[in-house]
Amino acid sequence: MRIKEHPILSVPSEKTYLTFYFEGQVVYATSEDTIASALIANGFDVFGFTEHNHPRGFFCAIGKCSACLVEVDGIPNVRACITPVKEGMQVKMQVGRGKPKW
Repeated sequence: MRIKEHPILSVPSEKTYLTFYFEGQVVYATSEDTIASALIANGFDVFGFTEHNHPRGFFCAIGKCSACLVEVDGIPNVRACITPVKEGMQVKMQVGRGKPKW
């Protein structure tokens, strides 16, 4: 589900790939991806749920809303749309406002 060519933008053919985990499943990403762009490219469109069990996902893409909040390596309330992917990171769906682990 990635763009291979574009009439205006250049799309690099050589990319560095890495892996991370979403809900325990391996997700493949490029080194330029954010968590949200990698999840969308791999077919995931629900990133979590509100406290009323409504799905959350990709919305504003600039870090201004709370639609893409996820838990990363145990840290809640991380904005998936502006957070770069790192090798081996553990990403989980967030339900509601997220609970700190202290």
